[in-house]
Amino acid sequence: MSAKNVENEEKINRAIEMLVPLIENTAMPRNIRRTVKETVENLKDKSLGPGVRAANAISILEEISQDPNVPSYARVTLWNAISVLEGIRE
Repeated sequence: MSAKNVENEEKINRAIEMLVPLIENTAMPRNIRRTVKETVENLKDKSLGPGVRAANAISILEEISQDPNVPSYARVTLWNAISVLEGIRE
């Protein structure tokens, strides 16, 4: 695996680490937790390239962050994860 791929996988793992506490937080609305969990599962799917996984996740996370039911602290976490994923280039 090239150095760039290793770097991209590290960024994906960092984003996953940011998102997992949201999944485990029972104060979050269930539909938000479910969507974040599905996003994490998609990020772990090695059948797609890192750039494709990141782009898909960014799209979903941006949509979730617009939901008025998302607590502000969770919105900040989503934005931080998006920021990490935006650094991924194929």
